[in-house]
Amino acid sequence: MLPAIITSILDTDAYKLHMQQAVFHHYPEATVVAQFRCRSDDLLGQYADQIAHQVKLMESLTLTDDEFAYLSGITFFKSDYLNWLKNWRFNSQLLTIKNEDGLLVIQIEGKWVDVILWEVPLLAVISEIVHKDRSPNIGVEQALARLKDKLARFDEQTIDLDMSGFNLLDFGTRRRYSFAVQEAVVSYLQNHFANFHSTSNYLLAYRLGLTPVGTQAHEWFQAHQRLSPNLHDCQKTALQVWLDEYPDDLGVALTDCITMDAFLRDFDYYFASHYQGLRHDSGDPIEWGEKAISHYQQLGIDPKTKLLVFSDSLNFDKALKIYRHFNHRVKLSFGIGGFLACDIPSIEVNTKSLNIVLKLTECNNQAVAKLSDSPGKTISQDLAFIDELKRTFKVNH
Repeated sequence: MLPAIITSILDTDAYKLHMQQAVFHHYPEATVVAQFRCRSDDLLGQYADQIAHQVKLMESLTLTDDEFAYLSGITFFKSDYLNWLKNWRFNSQLLTIKNEDGLLVIQIEGKWVDVILWEVPLLAVISEIVHKDRSPNIGVEQALARLKDKLARFDEQTIDLDMSGFNLLDFGTRRRYSFAVQEAVVSYLQNHFANFHSTSNYLLAYRLGLTPVGTQAHEWFQAHQRLSPNLHDCQKTALQVWLDEYPDDLGVALTDCITMDAFLRDFDYYFASHYQGLRHDSGDPIEWGEKAISHYQQLGIDPKTKLLVFSDSLNFDKALKIYRHFNHRVKLSFGIGGFLACDIPSIEVNTKSLNIVLKLTECNNQAVAKLSDSPGKTISQDLAFIDELKRTFKVNH
């Protein structure tokens, strides 16, 4: 068995803590069910016992005094939440982990405020266990060598391009090769890549003196399908409650829980004015960005004052294509994950990030769903509810 992979509650994506505080204040009694999915053909069931062992080890984690002081210095975190978080613990009894004929089956069920912090470290655990089994001879040295090659090629591709508007974000936590690799990559980017902006990982931001980046995830909008007074207004409710919690911070909205078109119908002048920008996570990025810019223009808002964050399976080539298309028309950031934290050639195997997710399937004992702009990413077990969502939001696919 590997030693503890997760050694800090802060080893997670920023939006998890941001959402947990919002849930703590607005929906402390809400319950959810989340289920693991592997979108590729990987048979990961053989690792179930190792994963369960790591999950059990996480129960001993607590927010340290230094970590508490660090979070207390961030203006949008409230003292009541942080005092509660200091006494919060991971509870492995919320998880069911099984090997079913080679398939890895994981379900998490409980109060949303407790379930919400499991996703990112759990996926990071799965990723590290699998990669260290399949390609054990890879480490920081190989990862940095690969990164330097990528950055050299990037410099060649951009030698005649104005890169002042290109902002790179590390989104690699959940699908990294290992924590050590992610830390080395982020540290190297911080010191050697002028366009590196920050990381979504709170622990790395804390250690390296960076400002962690992230707002909310699909689960925020999914849960509101059952927390909103009615389904028709669930996106507006989700957007408004977020503004209530964070009126002056964390103002980038995720658009593809029920497709971009459905989102924009609810993203009126009030919301577009109050939110800093939008995040892309599925569908064609150029088409999505054009829709966003057109929407701002129709509302009488200058797109150049708004931020578009692209984060859907990016590499440098994809990011540069998007940047060339939208540069000088809107502010741009690029959240890149596996391409930086888990794309490392070796003698054994060319290590690529696992296509794994953990998504909500229920809230308050009722089905919730994600109707992505990439139909293959649609998630729900309740076909009748998917049909209801499609009718309510006029979604055709």
